[in-house]
Amino acid sequence: MKLLLLNGPNLRLLGTREPDIYGSFTLADAETLAKTTAEKFGATLEAFQSDIEGELVSAIGQARGVYDGIIINPAAYTHTSVALRDAIAAAGLPTVELHISNTHKREAFRHVSYTAPVCVAQLQGFGLTGYALAVEGLVAYLNQH
Repeated sequence: MKLLLLNGPNLRLLGTREPDIYGSFTLADAETLAKTTAEKFGATLEAFQSDIEGELVSAIGQARGVYDGIIINPAAYTHTSVALRDAIAAAGLPTVELHISNTHKREAFRHVSYTAPVCVAQLQGFGLTGYALAVEGLVAYLNQH
């Protein structure tokens, strides 16, 4: 089983970006945890981060036939990107939307997700642990389907 982890804009700043909201862990910490968790379940995981919407759209489009599922933290694009939503839908791969913080406890504009309706699940508010939970959940979903 092969998984793709995508992280959106500003997540490369984890560890220094608003630690009261996002914690003190780095993107490398999150990717390492996701990869280690995948290995525990006999899966492999590749990670990619971009601040550029089009690069994330391209990565999703190229995932079809290569990966069995996607975990995506679209970050701010969650609330704005029809392009990411359409790419997820077009790829036809089971996708989990992941957020470090609970977006429903934040500003009202963060309460709407364009991508969640085309994902098999949405996970948020667990900080770094969310990366492990998203992997475990996606592996379980893929094993059941």
